[in-house]
Amino acid sequence: MAEPKYSFDSEKLSYEKITPSFRQRASKILRNALMFCAIVLGVFVLLSVLFDTPDEKIQKRENKQLQYQYEMLTQKVGKMEENMDEIQQHDDNIHRLIFGTEKAAAGQNQDSARQLSLIGKSNSDIIQETSGTIDNLMDRIASQKELLDNLMKLVQDKEKQLASIPSISPIGEKNSKYLASGYGYHMHPIYRTLKMHSGIDLTAPRGSLVYSTGNGQVVTAGSSPDYGYHVIIDHGYGLKTLYAHLDKISVKRGQRLQRGDAVGEVGSTGRSSAPHLHYEVRKNNKTENPVNYYFSDLTPEEYKRILDESNTMTMSFD
Repeated sequence: MAEPKYSFDSEKLSYEKITPSFRQRASKILRNALMFCAIVLGVFVLLSVLFDTPDEKIQKRENKQLQYQYEMLTQKVGKMEENMDEIQQHDDNIHRLIFGTEKAAAGQNQDSARQLSLIGKSNSDIIQETSGTIDNLMDRIASQKELLDNLMKLVQDKEKQLASIPSISPIGEKNSKYLASGYGYHMHPIYRTLKMHSGIDLTAPRGSLVYSTGNGQVVTAGSSPDYGYHVIIDHGYGLKTLYAHLDKISVKRGQRLQRGDAVGEVGSTGRSSAPHLHYEVRKNNKTENPVNYYFSDLTPEEYKRILDESNTMTMSFD
């Protein structure tokens, strides 16, 4: 309890007790209350700065966990992009080495490396940045998928093309690997003049089976004065083969054949001096040396011998 205050009365020459008015008392109480509130508020602010509330601790822990997860996600995306770079490099090598072509651009390889810290970034910035990284990666994956689809088409077409190339002997018997006459200018057996021989003559007994040397479709299966019974197969890619002087034809026009399918039998029909097979390879309707297409069923020594024989000036059988 506050001690009473006194004032000196000069007229009465005595001390009199001071009694504050109601207004003065109320003002003092209010001033003290405000001072108390200010002190309490200051203490609260100081504590809130120095110490986290339970909710703030939870929030900070969640933010730290979110930052760690974001860093891990960024590292995984970076690793995926490195793998995409390797896939694109392999794709380039396949196109260049196997198909002899350059791969179409799959889009620019942009560096999408991200900062691993979330400090100073809002949630919307984090979401936008992560979304941009993933969108970029998805675009690259889509582009690479399209390129791989095109690559598969090239592989299938190349496989089809290789299967269509006339690359085996048209006669299966072992003695068919000996040429009676090769490609080029030879003495004609009937006219006794030097004449261009547009194919090769393979000796074989009458009735020996003749095989398609590549996949294709029969475009001619008939007879003519020069070739006798003969078959022409269109292999696609500008390649055709002709099998002439047959004794018998085993296929029909329009029939599709696989390499090794029988097309007829060796004979001596048409302008022929002995049983044999006259075999031609035509590229874009121009004849080429069939020996250049012999590679599937010959040893290097046999191929060299046939090549030497094809360049020897002899008399042809037709």
